[in-house]
Amino acid sequence: MAMDLTDFITGLPKVELHVHHVGSATPQTVARLAERHAGTTSVPPDPALLAEYFTFTDFAHFVEVYLSVVDLIRDAEDVSALTYDIGAVLAAQSVRYAEVTLTPYSSIVRGIPAEAYCEAVEDARRRAARDHGIQLRWCFDIPGEPTMTGADVTLEVALKQRPDGLVSFGLGGPEAGIPRTRYAGHFAAARAAGLHSVPHAGESTGPQTVWDAVRHLGAERIGHGIAAARDPELMAHLRENDIVLEVCPTSNACTRSVPSLAEHPLPQLVAAGVPVTINSDDPPMFSTTLNREYQVAADLLDLKEHGVAELARQAVRYSFLDDPGKAAVLAEIDNYLEVFTCRAAAAASQIVGESR
Repeated sequence: MAMDLTDFITGLPKVELHVHHVGSATPQTVARLAERHAGTTSVPPDPALLAEYFTFTDFAHFVEVYLSVVDLIRDAEDVSALTYDIGAVLAAQSVRYAEVTLTPYSSIVRGIPAEAYCEAVEDARRRAARDHGIQLRWCFDIPGEPTMTGADVTLEVALKQRPDGLVSFGLGGPEAGIPRTRYAGHFAAARAAGLHSVPHAGESTGPQTVWDAVRHLGAERIGHGIAAARDPELMAHLRENDIVLEVCPTSNACTRSVPSLAEHPLPQLVAAGVPVTINSDDPPMFSTTLNREYQVAADLLDLKEHGVAELARQAVRYSFLDDPGKAAVLAEIDNYLEVFTCRAAAAASQIVGESR
């Protein structure tokens, strides 16, 4: 039986390069934690009510809601359980490898020691690999905020704890009023220690934020970066320097960073030759999955199976997975596409035969 595109995407081997740790908590997990901490949180302890709670008026409101969920993670056991669940949910979507953005400072400031936090995520990483065959890696993310304490602590934890899964250094949170340039020293130290640079930029602000991330933070990949579509010179720079944008279409629509999915600039970016990957960001908060984001991208770009498979390959190429790991996932994608193509051809031949 021939598969439709949705079925094809479901089974397609993939990697995920932009997904947030706490933002990946399922509604059931969030509700359980909210009930546990009833009286000290505004988060509703009912999965049915969370859809309304996760309806955002703008990016600032999204950050406010996100931090209320962060506040539910209060001990190392919560951290480990959440991390393991992320691996299980991603593996169920045929994800072979994921780089998860962690914000250790948010947990440390709530009383979880840095060492315990790192031990918790590493324990979950190993268990997810054992039980689900998925490889998880970490991006330690500075929470953009008025003070520099979070940046200092994030860098210190990254360099002193250096968990085995850590591959990159990021910057998230609000962009407006939080210039990328102020973190140049932190990113220089992280890069000197061998970590890759993957800051958020150009999500809720303009192209200048992306320019600053490239020029001052040495960005190899940009989280979101969709504002680049407003600046032809910037798009040319990204293309010529092979700097990829981690695009999360549904997230951008839900946070009102774009007016609607139909108006998302992904087609403009691709038409300009800007390298992109497709990602899910904070999937339960936006009622999405990585599989759905591939479907959204396919609709925006008018792609069929071969085009969707190329999106998956591109994500593998721009990942920080080692070369043997990349080769293995790329081979899986090629084999999957070949099998699909053969089945589709056989199904078409059968239909022609029956019509005669």
